[in-house]
Amino acid sequence: MQLKKAHLLYTSVFTFLAVFASAQPQTVDGVTAIVGGDVILKSDIEEQYDVFNRQNFGKPVTYCEVFEELLFQKLLIHHAAIDSISVGEEEVEANMDRRIQQLIMQMGDQKKLEDFYEKSVVEIKEDMRTLIKEQLTAQRMQMTVVEGIEVTPSEVREYYENLQEDSIPLISAEVELSQIVKFPELSEEAEQEVITKLKELKGRIENGTSFSSMAILYSEDPGSNKKGGEYQGIQRGVFVKEFEAVAFNLRKGEISDPFKTEFGYHIVQLLEKRGEELDLRHILIKPKLTQENLQEAKNFLDSVSAAIANGEMTFEEASRRFSDDEQTRFNGGQMSNFQSGNNKFEVSQLDRGLFGLINALTDGEISEATFYRTEDQREAFRIVRLDAKYEPHRANLDLDFTRIKGFALQQKQAKTVEEWKEEKLADTFVKINEGYYDCDDALNSWNSNND
Repeated sequence: MQLKKAHLLYTSVFTFLAVFASAQPQTVDGVTAIVGGDVILKSDIEEQYDVFNRQNFGKPVTYCEVFEELLFQKLLIHHAAIDSISVGEEEVEANMDRRIQQLIMQMGDQKKLEDFYEKSVVEIKEDMRTLIKEQLTAQRMQMTVVEGIEVTPSEVREYYENLQEDSIPLISAEVELSQIVKFPELSEEAEQEVITKLKELKGRIENGTSFSSMAILYSEDPGSNKKGGEYQGIQRGVFVKEFEAVAFNLRKGEISDPFKTEFGYHIVQLLEKRGEELDLRHILIKPKLTQENLQEAKNFLDSVSAAIANGEMTFEEASRRFSDDEQTRFNGGQMSNFQSGNNKFEVSQLDRGLFGLINALTDGEISEATFYRTEDQREAFRIVRLDAKYEPHRANLDLDFTRIKGFALQQKQAKTVEEWKEEKLADTFVKINEGYYDCDDALNSWNSNND
């Protein structure tokens, strides 16, 4: 069962971490295995082993587990070629760009990334290319293997009933929540003041003042102001549509007029355009809310809360009519946990503000209107309803069906993958060279084809 779970983890953890290894210096090499026509080198295993354990994801990973995963990857790739399953160069390029951006964010900036690997971003991407194409191909092949697999309610029940008691997961205290959000409305004067300021900055820049210096002094974008407002390698879908509509229609060197997004007002200068990829600078200034703006938003939510309490409307109706939160308003205000895929939130994982808001509530009770900042740092007020609270317990079908269904599906997919692997090993050339690692137990099914 452990190996089956490892195969399913392959597409989420293993493939991402491999990016870090791709630009590392090679260790002493040697051919450890051949699958189909693909070779696995000792350096491949050493690098992946180092990445897994350096990143400290869960329990330590052994050389044998890494070796087995690389064998499995090569098997997927080999049969993807046979089944004419491939990925396009555009997909590979887009994936590389996303991963480079993730690495830059983790390192702090592009220069730190290049210094760490002692290579330019272009060179790092070239080192990545073959590796990422193989990873994406293996992912697509594995998805094809498990495509269409579902579990019925009876299969979920059978899975649960066959669990040993000590294998049933312990569920922490959880809550289900709904909210109605109100963003304070800015005054026309505050917005016009920002537009005037940005027009002034644009004029100064066009008359010779450094855009970079103005961004450092005035921009309120924490992601770019210290870098002179600069973003590199921007592709469509990275920024909000209003920003991209302006940026992608500029000529090189051109500075836009002030324009509005949900984050505030911007001016943008296009530095370079490579097809659908941009380098640019921008300055963001946010109109300032007054105490009066904030109080009006709070008073509005207080009136909404009173209307709900008086039976004039339900919480769900109020959410659809009045909430400014696009993610919850059309769902009656119900908040979704995108990490777990359901509507339950572990109490221990709530931010301090939200925990303090709902901690003293009983089921169905609504909080007072309270100020908070959204994930993108916008100022807002909200009222929150505690829909349900679940005390710590062992998972059961009544309360945790969706979660248990996910476990049952994972097991069924793992079984399907293992069966596919055994079937394909019967007609795939596999040669494992002994003497590198003591992995007889872990690689028993692979060695059976190595006579």
